[in-house]
Amino acid sequence: MKRRVLVVDDDVLTLEILRTILDLEHFDVRTAVDGEAAIAAVAEEIPDVLVLDVMMPGLSGLEVCALLRSKPETEDLPIVLLTARDGDVDRREGLACGADAYLTKPFSPLKLIETIAGIDRVGASRPTSGRT
Repeated sequence: MKRRVLVVDDDVLTLEILRTILDLEHFDVRTAVDGEAAIAAVAEEIPDVLVLDVMMPGLSGLEVCALLRSKPETEDLPIVLLTARDGDVDRREGLACGADAYLTKPFSPLKLIETIAGIDRVGASRPTSGRT
């Protein structure tokens, strides 16, 4: 069975690039364009992995991450933050809200795939940050 990945980004071009990369690796990819849509999509079907932008209108990726961590049904959902925010404070905030990994844009498709493949719902990985 294909691993289900929900990708959330307010930039449509970025969503399409991510969808293409992950489709080529045989992931089952769904997308959402903002934090509210991400929460709705997760409520409909919990993915195996969530790839989440930080800077979005409405609910930020950090808020979405913290909200999902606060609910028993999604507290173990693997979350990868993929963002242009690359400062040390940004990384600490991202990992403090409960993200399993923090990757920066521009990103390496290989690093993203390796990160997604390396985390799972049962044994959530230790938080990592990746400069790509």
